[in-house]
This record gives sequence, structure tokens and C-alpha cells, in this order.
Amino acid sequence: MAAVTTRGINLFLSSVFAGLLLLLPAAAFAVASVPVHEGGQLAWWVWMLALFVFTFLLGIIAVIAGVGGGVLFVPIVSSFFPFHLDFVRGAGLLVALSGALSAGAPLLRKGLANLKLALSMALIGSISSIVGAMVGLAMPEKTVQLLLGLTIMFISFVMYRSKNSAYPKIDEPDALSRALKIYGIYYDEHLKKDINWQIHRTPLGLALFILIGFMAGMFGLGAGFANVPVFNLVLGAPLRVSVATSVFVLSINDTAAAWVYLHKGAVLPLIAVPSIAGMMLGTKIGAKLLTKIHTNMVRRIVIALLAVAGLRALFKGLGI
Repeated sequence: MAAVTTRGINLFLSSVFAGLLLLLPAAAFAVASVPVHEGGQLAWWVWMLALFVFTFLLGIIAVIAGVGGGVLFVPIVSSFFPFHLDFVRGAGLLVALSGALSAGAPLLRKGLANLKLALSMALIGSISSIVGAMVGLAMPEKTVQLLLGLTIMFISFVMYRSKNSAYPKIDEPDALSRALKIYGIYYDEHLKKDINWQIHRTPLGLALFILIGFMAGMFGLGAGFANVPVFNLVLGAPLRVSVATSVFVLSINDTAAAWVYLHKGAVLPLIAVPSIAGMMLGTKIGAKLLTKIHTNMVRRIVIALLAVAGLRALFKGLGI
């Protein structure tokens, strides 16, 4: 009886948050339909309040679905809010950065985030993210919208197809990882024992992080969606180490790209401040609900919503 009750509660909570996720675009359209004041514009505080509520819900859902806030923020806000894409990308980087900075240090102290692995990939990723940010700001908005739409649709496909491995088996580390001394040990609370790990295919991982950093800087996305599969499936790091190290890498890559957006004047406080506040508050609540909710349903709807947002961005880029 207790098991049935628990499953029922989990299903109910999952359905509630799935419904909230589906209502996010509707909420944006509802705000857009509020009667305007003189001059044909809504009061500035209406948009700030709407953005805070919107990102608060996004923060909850991002944790439950296991995706970064930035990868949800940029395509959805740019699709359903009347903000210029440059300002949305600048705020998106700060949203991803704030979450990474708050979580990176505790994960490093616990031994889950590996400093050598993070710095090896973040060094080359941060350089390419700066280049990506400069290229993205120099391109016409419609071109960026078109590329963003294609990228988000690809991300939704990768998230749908990806299957992470908790404890990959590595027969032998490659020469580069041995030279950089990238290996580690952490205590697994699930198995109740220490786990030794090492990596392989390091040159391929470095090449992929060039692309990941460029995309993160160009579109203002937190690249956790790509960091984790590369760490886990390509390099062979355990899933817990991959997730924790990905958070630490975000705090480096996003900082580098964010400076470019700040220097170019593409960070607007009226967008960035309520977005960061809402996202950080939402992620704290989402972390508490993480163990009580079935994430598969929410994750599938996140993937579907990303696909819709990507398609909308694609149409905007094509002028449809």
C-alpha cells in the first residue's frame, strides 16, 4: 500500500510539473496580451516580473530534467519574449554562470569535480567560447536565429538519443591523459565504496570541446548538455564525475564568453537581474524535489519543448 501511495504521489507531482512546463509558453503569450499603456508598450516592471516567474519555473524544471538553465533559457525566452536576441544571449550566459558558480565549489570539495580534467578541457573551451561570442555578435540577428534553431533542434535530438553510463570501463588510459595525469578517485555513496577512474581518447575530447565552447559563446548557451556526454561517453569518466566536472567547466567557459557580451553592451540589467534571481531560486527548490519526482516524463517534455522552441527560432530566422 505504501509503495502504491508513493508511486501515486510521484506520478501526481510529475504530472503537475509537466503541466507547468507546457504552460510556460502560454504564460509568455498571456503577458504579451496584457493591454498596453500609452505609446504601445507594457510597463517595464511587468516584463521583469514575468521574466522572474518564467525563469523561476525554468529553474525548477532544469534541475528535475537534468539540463542546464542556459540551454532552456535562450531558445525559450528568445522565442516567446519580445527581447533582442543579443540581450537574451548575454543574460543566458550569466544565468548558466550563476548556477555553475554556486554549485562548482561544493562539488570540487566533495572530490566529484576533477580539477585537472576540468582545466584541460576548459582552457581550450574558453578560448573558443570567446571566438564564438565575437562571431555571434558580429552576425545578423536572422542568421543567428536560423543557426540557433538548427542547433537547439540538434540538441533535443542528442538528448533524446543519449544514454549515459554510470561507470564506464577503461582498459588503458591514452598517452596524453597519462602525461597530464588525469585520473582520480571518489567515494560513491550509492555503492558505498571508493571508485578509481581514468580516461581515454583525450585528443578527441579536446577537439570536441573546441566546438562546444564555440557554440556556447555564439548562442549564449550553458553547454552542460554537451559537456556531460563528452566526459562520460567519449572520455570514459564516471557519470557523477562527468556531471560535477561539467559544472566546474561551465564556470570557466561562460565567464570568458560573458566578458565579450559585457564589453559589447549586450548585457541588459532589466533582463539579466530577474533572470538570475528567478533561476537561482528555482534551482534550489528543484534540487529539493529531485528525489521525489520521476524525471523521465519531465525530461521528455523538456526535449519536446526545446524542439518547438528550436523550430520557432528557425522560422524566425527564415522570416516565416
